[in-house]
Amino acid sequence: MGKQYKKLTQEDMAFIKEQKLFYIASCSGGEVNLSPKGYDSIRVLNANSLLFMQYPGSGNRTYRDVANGGEVTLVFNAFNGDAKILRLFCKAEIVEQSDANFTEYAKKFGENEKIVRNFFLFSIYAVESSCGMSVPLMEYKKDRKQLRNWAVSMSKNNQLEAYNVKTFTPVDLSTIS
Repeated sequence: MGKQYKKLTQEDMAFIKEQKLFYIASCSGGEVNLSPKGYDSIRVLNANSLLFMQYPGSGNRTYRDVANGGEVTLVFNAFNGDAKILRLFCKAEIVEQSDANFTEYAKKFGENEKIVRNFFLFSIYAVESSCGMSVPLMEYKKDRKQLRNWAVSMSKNNQLEAYNVKTFTPVDLSTIS
């Protein structure tokens, strides 16, 4: 039976740290964006906040939705061990490269800040856990390295900043019909 509560438990925090894959859903009107995320890209800061490190990539829909005041839901599934689904209902704040905390946040991940697109600071207002008994058992083999390697290469060739500018600007949703 599912439960809803206001903040992460110690068990929830440990569960999040173990996951190799999670999902971010966001919406600011119109369609809902759902993106799978991997790498070691999420940190639990406390019982009501998480930090997500975003690399550059082909899209930036979560950014658009957060910039337009949209809601965010993070979903963590157990693909091994005991069945469990954990949903975190959040508001988010975008942390840009120009933010005073950006370097500190990159250090939390041991990452070169030049290849990080931005961070999202998630403020959790509700946590929901459910059984997850229909989620298949799956075996983690390894991370795909292509995205990070691409970002490193683009940075070394001084092309990453231009790429980020091109894909960084939030869309004014009032112009979409």
